[in-house]
Amino acid sequence: MTGEVPDLDRGELEALQLERLRATVRHAARVPHYRRALGDAGVTADDIGSLDDVRRLPFTTKADLRDNYPFGMFAVPREQVARVHASSGTTGKPTVVGYTADDLATWSELMARSIRAAGGRRATSSTSRTATASSPAGSAPTTAPSTSAARSCRSAAA
Repeated sequence: MTGEVPDLDRGELEALQLERLRATVRHAARVPHYRRALGDAGVTADDIGSLDDVRRLPFTTKADLRDNYPFGMFAVPREQVARVHASSGTTGKPTVVGYTADDLATWSELMARSIRAAGGRRATSSTSRTATASSPAGSAPTTAPSTSAARSCRSAAA
């Protein structure tokens, strides 16, 4: 991700979204569960002719995640998984989700844009990471998020 927002008209944006939706369905079809679910729904990436076709795609349920525990829903080899998040499994079998380095970069970019849209800005030398009058004791001010999203915010805020 570059941190730049493309300048597209509505038609160009929808064409890009359609291209990415088809690519997502092709990618998901690598997973046996999704291959079956897409087959049951009678949908392939090539069948998607408009963004409205998203309605034809099957939902993923928590039961699907549990039934494919632990790594059956991964669409990439496990060697490409950079981070794994899992539930505690208190109501049954845990659910597991894996993220690649690209997934994490995309998420950081999304969070940086969200923080920016909500009014967050990069910390300045006058902004302290300690409690301020507008933030609860012990928490960082909203102008200085201390996550990887803050690093990405530098490029998004430019």
